[in-house]
Amino acid sequence: MAKDYAGTAKAVLKQVGGEENVSHLEHCSTRLRFSIADAGKVDKDALKAIPGVMGVVSSGNQCQVVIGNDVIEVYDELLKIGTFHGGSAAPAEGGSKDISAMVLDFMVGIFQPLVPAIAGGGILKAFLSLLTLLGVMDSTGAWYRVLYNAADAALYFLPIMVAVTMSTKLNCNRLVAVASVGALILPGMTSMIAEGVSLWGFGIKNIAYTYQVFPAILSVAFLYFVEKYVTKISPKPIRVFFVPMVCFAVVVPVTLLVLGPIGFTVGQGLTTVILFLYNKLGWLAVALLAAILPLMIAMGMHKALVPYAVTSITEMGEELLYMPASLAHNISEGGACFAVALRTKDPDLRSAAISAGISAIFGITEPALYGVTLQNKRALSGVIIGSFVGGLVVGMTGLKAFVAMGPGLAGMAMFVDVENSMNIVWGFVGFGVSLAASFAATMILFKDNGVQEFKAPEAVEDGNGIVSPLEGRLIPLQKVNDEVFSAGILGDGMAVIPEKGELYAPADASIDTVFDSKHAISMVCSNGAELLLHVGLETVKLEGKYFAPQVKSGDQVKAGQLLMKFDLKALKKEGFDVVTPIIVTNAADYQIDKASEGMVKNGDLIMGLKKQEA
Repeated sequence: MAKDYAGTAKAVLKQVGGEENVSHLEHCSTRLRFSIADAGKVDKDALKAIPGVMGVVSSGNQCQVVIGNDVIEVYDELLKIGTFHGGSAAPAEGGSKDISAMVLDFMVGIFQPLVPAIAGGGILKAFLSLLTLLGVMDSTGAWYRVLYNAADAALYFLPIMVAVTMSTKLNCNRLVAVASVGALILPGMTSMIAEGVSLWGFGIKNIAYTYQVFPAILSVAFLYFVEKYVTKISPKPIRVFFVPMVCFAVVVPVTLLVLGPIGFTVGQGLTTVILFLYNKLGWLAVALLAAILPLMIAMGMHKALVPYAVTSITEMGEELLYMPASLAHNISEGGACFAVALRTKDPDLRSAAISAGISAIFGITEPALYGVTLQNKRALSGVIIGSFVGGLVVGMTGLKAFVAMGPGLAGMAMFVDVENSMNIVWGFVGFGVSLAASFAATMILFKDNGVQEFKAPEAVEDGNGIVSPLEGRLIPLQKVNDEVFSAGILGDGMAVIPEKGELYAPADASIDTVFDSKHAISMVCSNGAELLLHVGLETVKLEGKYFAPQVKSGDQVKAGQLLMKFDLKALKKEGFDVVTPIIVTNAADYQIDKASEGMVKNGDLIMGLKKQEA
């Protein structure tokens, strides 16, 4: 059964307050990122309960809904049902303004869209460096030069890309913003700046604006106010050309004289502060940052480090803190998930942990973080330990990153250093240490809280026991995701999540009905109890496909006799919930003693029945 992306999208949009409450929408590799007008309209608990939603991070007017690998499909469905403009979110009337949340929202909105282009160009550069080191390519050859310049374009034109994201965030004229910022890197303009020309008697500071971020941010912010004011005073018949003309005439000179130098200084200052902390704490800074990254990511605070990482790489050509720490954390998430997969008895958790672990070692940690490690404090402790140990290793070896992206197996080329071939070696050492440390720590610490030790009912009279008809995980009926069963509408009982496609008789009984759809069997036990065995939820829709009953109505069966074979893999592949309720439909006639939740085999006692006295 195909996943209902449209249903997920509609439910998410409803719980974030509807289309009118969303001023901006974008997505990253695993999350939908909403800019919200009124945070009070967001129902986080309802969002978390939506099928397909792995977690929710909400701060101020920034709401992040973690979807996982299906985020693009859900995002596309959202675009079909709503129009989400690029304006910045303003608090609703009467709402409070959280300055820190607004700043974080702006940083995410500006820098997050830049990362794929920067990462793609950076990794291409890294591979070109690796190929030249291996002697596969010649750095003076035409192919190398073409590809190198193609890769360098994302950083060279970084001010232009910032103009796009900033103007989108502020909802001002994008093309005017691009042209205004683009003027700073025109060949003719850069030549004039280098010559030391003056405007109104004030000299223009000699700054190369290529590869810069903050000058463009300040320039577009100023453009927003100029455009807004000039639009207000301009006669409507000439507004179409008059407003851009005035914007060019005002914004570009002011940027060259004031805003550009300020932005350049801010960028250098940010890098200087981080390097000061790194120089004071040394390798310990990397280890500490790696250890707290899972908590920062859970709260969305890690995005505050993206401007620093981008600035550091564009200013110095390398980054020493955030990317190495991220490598240790990302791989530790993978190691912890693999340990959980080995330790857990829960087949659903095992499957989720394996998938999330693979994503994590490739650099995508949200499925691991929200789907596995945050759900279990002991697993999270394993991640923190592995991250700290891995962070110590990459910090002590002075690992340098040359690309701003989420480190992982596919992007290890980001650590290629043409001047130090050992840099990438230390990267792989940190990779291995983080994986091993988190795996070992989680194997020791993890406790499988989701599956309790199975205990059979204590008191059962002869002939009044109901045994498990399946091999799998026994759960209370209340956990079945169907109100007809969980609310006891059909009767009382338990349910099994099967691990094998064979259904056996739970007691000596007479087969009452083998349903035409073959997915369910009813029977009358020798003690008078009437049982319904229902394989899967909504499986009636299959009209018998994948089910092969081995008995027919009227047959007498013994406990443990094979009743049905079914294709468990096919049912799961088509998206059906395979939980199988075992219902005592005349439960009012019996006192039912139930087993505890846990893993069961065919024949394990799961219910004791005692006839109620009339």
